[in-house]
This record gives sequence, C-alpha cells and structure tokens, in this order.
Amino acid sequence: MIREPAELSIDEDGKVSLPIGLLAEAGLGTGARIMAFSDGDGRIVLQREADALERLLQEGTL
Repeated sequence: MIREPAELSIDEDGKVSLPIGLLAEAGLGTGARIMAFSDGDGRIVLQREADALERLLQEGTL
C-alpha cells in the first residue's frame, strides 16, 4: 500500500531526516539499524539491516 508521501530535502551535509510517522509505519524506531541501497536513477531504498543481510545472503551477494 502506498501512503501519503513526505516531502524531504537534503541538507548541506547530505543528510535527510525522516518523519517519525513514516518510520512508525515502516516498523522502525529509535536506534533501528538500516541499510540504504541505490535502486537506479533518483531512487533510494532503506531496509532493516537484518532483512537486507538476509536478502543479500539468499541472493549469494555476500
């Protein structure tokens, strides 16, 4: 299900802050470890670290 998008901006240090509601919908809280992947032109995917590592192991990437 696609939720209401949040408009974000990248600061001068290259950082982006995600709204707490967006994190809560994704089941992520303070201290959660995530990994970021480029998924092509203009697209970045964030995924729980454990889920990302499991996926990479299944694909044989690691």
